[in-house]
Amino acid sequence: MLNLLGSSGGSNRFCDRVSRREFLKIGGLGLSGLSLPRLLAAEQRAGIGKSNKSVILIYLVGGPPHQDILDIKTAAPREIAGPFRPIRTKVPGIEICEHLPRLAGMMDKLVPIRSVVGAQDDHDATQCFTGRHPKIGVPSGGWPQLGSVVSQLQGPRDPSVPPFVSLCYTATHGPYNEPGPGFLGVARDSFRPMGRARDDMVLQGITGDQLGNRKALLASLDRFRRETDTSGKMHGMDAFTAQAMDILTSSRLADALDLSKEDPKVVARYGTGDEKIHIDENGAPRVPQSFLVARRLVEAGARVVTLNYSKWDWHGHPYGSCFDRCQEDLTVLDKGFSALIEDLHERGLDKEVTVAVWGEFGRTPLINKNVGRDHWPRVACALLAGGGMKTGQVIGATDRLGGEAVERPVTFGELFATLYHNLGIDASRTTVPDLNGRPHYLVDDGALPLAELV
Repeated sequence: MLNLLGSSGGSNRFCDRVSRREFLKIGGLGLSGLSLPRLLAAEQRAGIGKSNKSVILIYLVGGPPHQDILDIKTAAPREIAGPFRPIRTKVPGIEICEHLPRLAGMMDKLVPIRSVVGAQDDHDATQCFTGRHPKIGVPSGGWPQLGSVVSQLQGPRDPSVPPFVSLCYTATHGPYNEPGPGFLGVARDSFRPMGRARDDMVLQGITGDQLGNRKALLASLDRFRRETDTSGKMHGMDAFTAQAMDILTSSRLADALDLSKEDPKVVARYGTGDEKIHIDENGAPRVPQSFLVARRLVEAGARVVTLNYSKWDWHGHPYGSCFDRCQEDLTVLDKGFSALIEDLHERGLDKEVTVAVWGEFGRTPLINKNVGRDHWPRVACALLAGGGMKTGQVIGATDRLGGEAVERPVTFGELFATLYHNLGIDASRTTVPDLNGRPHYLVDDGALPLAELV
């Protein structure tokens, strides 16, 4: 919780009676340890980009079954096809699962990709957030995820809104969680307004004027250190502390996270879920209102917003038929995701904001004895929208059983090159340095954006 008043809460207590660390503790703003100013410190080195483009990246935890969602196989035997039927969409010739009627009605605004290849065979979110295989050619420190790279290259659009915000819930299965900033370091990590961090952005009983007084006090207390510091670091910290104060004194970020400020009719369009209830404890909760928060964040100025949604690892028992679980999830996803796309178009953001949805791999064509599908890294699916892309088309195809890509295989590198392109970044020519100063391109093997889309 934000505490500028010391332990007694008295508004007249000042530095002679309270330690500097206690008095200036604003969530993570204390200058000792990992602080918000330190998290902001690398922004100046990266430069401030002028692009207003942004990305919302949605991770379906556990690997969604491609042949039950975007690639229905009616011609396959029953033990492979499953019970779901395809429905026509707004685009002639494209069919998707019957439990996605709203998305079917806006297919002209979407791009299903049915032929994603090159996935790893583990429950590991690394590839979903970085575009890189988690076990091949990993540099010291690890690969940085998309939001960290964008933060490094473009910096914030607005000083009061971090460029990279994560709405991901923490999963008890560690590899399901975001891999972090990798070799770019903690200064490029996401801002996570979850739990106590959300409280830290609210001035608990403190007025803006009072916070301004304490900002002046901070400068006074550090004056001696700045004057005697020969490294120049304290002078740099002034600017980063000021930016941290910008985040706190501006309502822009806090307002974006506060759904009570949204039209109740809009909130209802997205649907609701309880973040405290996990369908499967080692995954993520089913919370479609995160899609709405993501839209509000990119409107406020965030460049990249990531979120995780539900748990899609259905091998069968003890969770029941994978098809029962899939239908439940698809019904909620259909409502929330379609509301997001509608919102972006209604607000004129469809060319500015790219939305990407995928999981770590696909699912086996053969339904197992527990009425579930197992891991299948040979082919998976993805769904894209916005970003000024040429939507209303399907990319790629699989064989009759949904087991192999037979038309236009798409790699994670190409998907991420497309996201970077939509942000105004040429992934084939741009590099970021690792811990040893060695430059690395943003995607593997010179992958290019999907020509069909850009």
